[in-house]
Amino acid sequence: MSRLPTLGAALRPEELPPHIDWLVDGVRDLELQGFHYPDVLVAGDWKPRAADVRKLLENHKGRQGMHGPSSVPLASNDPGIRALAQERLGQCLDVCEELGLTQMVIHSPYIHWDQENLYRLPGRRAEKLADFIATMEPVMPRAEALGVEMVIENVEDRDPAIRRDIVRHFKSAALRLSVDTGHAYYANRMGAAPSVELFVRAAGEDLAHLHLQDADGLADRHWAIGDGTLPWRAVFEELGRLSFNPRLIIEIRDRTDVLRSAEHLAQLGLAQ
Repeated sequence: MSRLPTLGAALRPEELPPHIDWLVDGVRDLELQGFHYPDVLVAGDWKPRAADVRKLLENHKGRQGMHGPSSVPLASNDPGIRALAQERLGQCLDVCEELGLTQMVIHSPYIHWDQENLYRLPGRRAEKLADFIATMEPVMPRAEALGVEMVIENVEDRDPAIRRDIVRHFKSAALRLSVDTGHAYYANRMGAAPSVELFVRAAGEDLAHLHLQDADGLADRHWAIGDGTLPWRAVFEELGRLSFNPRLIIEIRDRTDVLRSAEHLAQLGLAQ
């Protein structure tokens, strides 16, 4: 990237009003959260809320996406669970279509247990990949048609490169990678995974999105940036090697600290 990258944020609809000027004036990327909650999707009454969001964002020119379903596994060999996952993915694509969103975050299928056992058990790595592919294959054509890229976020992953197996299988613009800095830091400190910036490096040209959150490596903190010990300079050094601009989304628990988080990175000379 030739200039300082521009920060965006993950916000629920009710959190948009105090951040609208910051989003609009800075042409910043937005990740909508809240539409993916199971009770919202099951009730099916989200369209009036979406209309309110559309009105709030009428002057917003940044890229817009959403968090996808996070309560159902995407690599189950149980046909019933797989069908439920496909239903939830489809409902989130309905939201994308309604609001014209172009990105959706989904969770990695790999868990802490997988790190050693996928390699220890003959054929297990291929089986896990096949289960994820079987879930996603019916969903991919619609995502492609809508122009929605689904980005696979590391959650419990300790191998920063394993999610690229999925992207390489599909070879589709509708499936790319995300890195969550706090998840990577936890995996590094507690699970002996590589350092956070190496998750960025491993994603390489497939990286389309980051969740930026600070932490101490002991838990999934989602602290304001600057309140933890995450190695931000190393992360942004890796981002600086890229020839494109992935969406940099501040995702913290206390959304009133979004602007403070952005200011911290700006003061470090890492982002704007």
